[in-house]
Amino acid sequence: MSDEAPPPSVLARLQLGLEGLYRVRTDLAVDAFVIDERQRQQAGVARAPREQLLLRQAGDELDVGLYVDPATVANLEKQDPERGLHDGNFHDFCLAVEGVSHFVYVAICAAGDRQVSALELELQAEVDKFACCVLLSKRGARLRQRLYDGVRLHDDLDADERDRYRTANDQANRFAAGLERRFIDTDRMNDMLDELRRFYRLGLPAKLHHIARAD
Repeated sequence: MSDEAPPPSVLARLQLGLEGLYRVRTDLAVDAFVIDERQRQQAGVARAPREQLLLRQAGDELDVGLYVDPATVANLEKQDPERGLHDGNFHDFCLAVEGVSHFVYVAICAAGDRQVSALELELQAEVDKFACCVLLSKRGARLRQRLYDGVRLHDDLDADERDRYRTANDQANRFAAGLERRFIDTDRMNDMLDELRRFYRLGLPAKLHHIARAD
C-alpha cells in the first residue's frame, strides 16, 4: 500500500496558479468548498449555470460554496490544460478558471474586510481567463478575440445581469488589448505580470479608471 498523497485536483492547481500569479494567499483549499448539484439545489438558487459561486452572509461569517460542472472537471482531468489548450478543453478551462477566480477573489476581499461587487468579481474573472490562457499558450490577439468577441449570454439572465456581463466582457477586452499591445507584442512578459498584479489590487472604480487611462 502506497502512502503517497493523491495529486492535486484541477481546481486546486488552478487556485495555486492564481495565487502564485498574483502573489496572494487565501490559506483555504478550494476543494473543501466545492458543492454538488444536490447541495446547490438545497441552497434554493434561482439559476443553475455550469459554474456558480454561492455566498451567504450570517453575521460576521461568510458561507461559501463553489459549484463547477462535474463534466467540466472530468474533462480537464483527462485533457490537462498544462499539456496544452485546444478545442477539446478550452471552454471548460475558462469555465473552471472563472469559478476559482471568484473563489480566490472573494476570499482575499473577505480577509481584508473589503466589500466586492458582482461586477468587480466578473471583471477580474474575465481578466484572469485571459492571463491564464496567455501564460499557457503564449498567444495574445487570437486568444483575446476568442474570449471576448461574439460572447452569447444566457437567455434567462435579467437586464441587470446582462448589463453586468457585457460590461465585464467589454472592459476586460479593453484591458487585455492594452496588455497585448504593451507587453505581449513586445515580449515583455515579466512587465505584464507586474501590471496584472497592480490591477488585481485595485477596487472596481480604480480598475475602470485604469482601463480607460490605458486606452
